[in-house]
Amino acid sequence: MAPVRKIINDPVYGFITIDHPLVLEIISHPVYQRLRNIHQMAFAHLVYPGAVHTRLHHSLGAYHLMGIALAELKSKGVEITAEEELGAKLAILLHDMGHGPFSHALEHELVPGLEHETISLLLMQRMNKQFGGKLQTAIDIFKGVHPKKFLHQLISGQLDVDRMDYLNRDSFFTGVAEGVIGYDRILKMLTVHDGQLMVEEKAIYSIEKFLVSRRLMYWQVYLHKTVLGAEKMLVRIIRRARELIVQGQPVLSVSPDLDFFLQLDKISTVTEEQLDAFCRLDDHDVMATIKRWMNHPDRILSVLCRSLVERKLFKVKLQGEPFDEKLVAELTREIAVKMEIREEDCRYFVFTGEAVNTTYNPGDERINILFKDGRVKDISGVDNALIHHDLNREVKKYYICYTR
Repeated sequence: MAPVRKIINDPVYGFITIDHPLVLEIISHPVYQRLRNIHQMAFAHLVYPGAVHTRLHHSLGAYHLMGIALAELKSKGVEITAEEELGAKLAILLHDMGHGPFSHALEHELVPGLEHETISLLLMQRMNKQFGGKLQTAIDIFKGVHPKKFLHQLISGQLDVDRMDYLNRDSFFTGVAEGVIGYDRILKMLTVHDGQLMVEEKAIYSIEKFLVSRRLMYWQVYLHKTVLGAEKMLVRIIRRARELIVQGQPVLSVSPDLDFFLQLDKISTVTEEQLDAFCRLDDHDVMATIKRWMNHPDRILSVLCRSLVERKLFKVKLQGEPFDEKLVAELTREIAVKMEIREEDCRYFVFTGEAVNTTYNPGDERINILFKDGRVKDISGVDNALIHHDLNREVKKYYICYTR
């Protein structure tokens, strides 16, 4: 059998090489190809017009970085078998399969009660049966039960290739230069010590830049007030549709699969039927449905949908303290009069919440620095100027959204 070698031209990294027949089969699988139709950054393109890249782009980029990381570790004498290398590449390639339409924006709305990682694992297990058990190593690495823990850390950790790619890729497509990271240098400095993924001492400044870039990208892009407003508008649309369905009013989407999930309350055990329906859903189902609901007889639903389609988004304000309840009450009265709706229905048009970001959480997954003399220190404990700015402190901002 002739060796398989395909190349994909990626705008961020150049050529990505696919050199294993199983990887090519997985990429060609309909469940994986579905990721072409799911935006990586939901509605960020309403603020940054170039941010129209997809989950498929991101997973291929993370796959590419995984290949570089594994090659670097092997060159330093870390023992990684061909089976483990393939497993790690497949695990990162498939890590986002469980994302539904508009990714994180609707994660807890369309399929309530389930995280996307859980659905990713279910889909990987299903594909494992289809491919005769060839994905088992990938599943073990993804779940963190494989004996070589550093392989899981490359997929899910403070310095995983998932984060490296989305920061780099999102920065590229939004044009936000603050998000650019020295991913190539970080990958070069990766090492394994006592079975754990670590970074050589020479990479301290690159790690600092990585952490600072991540914080900047969250507040400048991911939690940008207009992006936040658009995503909260989408959430309100789904919630209003569900409320009308519970009341017995006809609310039909353009897709039987979307109708199926709109009528679900909460999922604890996923059935094969639900998994099949989920795999047929993407951003197109939701946007076509929203365009259909622009003419729905329910005024609240139709106004929300028309506003999102026409980019008449919620006004959003952010501040360090919770908003005064008197302000919310005043805005509620004004909107009720202006829109001629009941004050209780104004919860769809004026509401408050909080946005939280932690740049570095040592309790979650540490970034350990390996010094030349063999000492190991957490990045937050390294005597360094930037790190003293307490990057593990949680930053919380309060927001208010209201219709213009």
